[in-house]
Amino acid sequence: MADDQGHIVEQGAEDSANDDTVDAKPDRSSFVASILSKKKKNDSGKSVNIPRDRVPTYQYNMNFEKVGKCIIINNKNFDRRTGMGVRNGTDKDAEALFKCFRSLGFDVAVYNDCSCAKMQDLLKKASEEDHRNSACFACILLSHGEENLIYGTDGKTAIKDLTAHFRGDRCKTLLEKPKLFFIQACRGTELDDGIQADSGPINDTDANPRYKIPVEADFLFAYSTVPGYYSWRNPGSGSWFVQALCSILNEHGKSLEILQILTRVNDRVARHFESQSDDPRFHEKKQIPCVVSMLTKELYF
Repeated sequence: MADDQGHIVEQGAEDSANDDTVDAKPDRSSFVASILSKKKKNDSGKSVNIPRDRVPTYQYNMNFEKVGKCIIINNKNFDRRTGMGVRNGTDKDAEALFKCFRSLGFDVAVYNDCSCAKMQDLLKKASEEDHRNSACFACILLSHGEENLIYGTDGKTAIKDLTAHFRGDRCKTLLEKPKLFFIQACRGTELDDGIQADSGPINDTDANPRYKIPVEADFLFAYSTVPGYYSWRNPGSGSWFVQALCSILNEHGKSLEILQILTRVNDRVARHFESQSDDPRFHEKKQIPCVVSMLTKELYF
């Protein structure tokens, strides 16, 4: 269904439990990020085999009093002037995430229907808390979105403005600790048709080694979709990304490394979900999540 400007918007309570809907208002920008990977080589140019077992120096220290705080912002209802429809199914996501992250040991708090100012205030206050006894921090945003933007109930705000409160120069008690952001929201209006396939620190002169940490280090962003694309949600069972994330975390959350977990989430969303819609433009579409990591060590819960 379309709004007065001809934009596709979601249906409200009449959504059937079997129809998948998207978390966005159309956005004109779109691009797809590509990530280049290089093999590590030794001086002779030969590939070096990296041992698969865990090496403590390459792991984040989780030996703290608390795992950490997890904030879930669950935006379902939006002011009429935003043009955004009700996000039916998001409460299923919030409930599943609450249970999942609590079982991982996080102190979880859910905040429903937050304005842009409320989201800013919540995260700014969280960044000003003392995290010295915590191993990490997690934040989950469930809302409508566009490329680089997330919706509050009254409009949109830049994702970077929300996450920047936790930069190393602004949140000292989380310095060198993982800061995890999981974002279920559209990042544009492109649709994926799918394709048929065959089945070291630098030492100072004094005794104490001193080194600087990039302020953007130790962040991880797990987006429900790649830049430019719609993100799918089922009113009856929740969003594809959150269903997959909770399923994999419940099964492997305490044994696999975070990027292994999120790679399996990518696979689950890519292979197990396809949209069903009465509108042929939105029928049989696919989705692939996107992980952006600035982590400097392996993370095991």
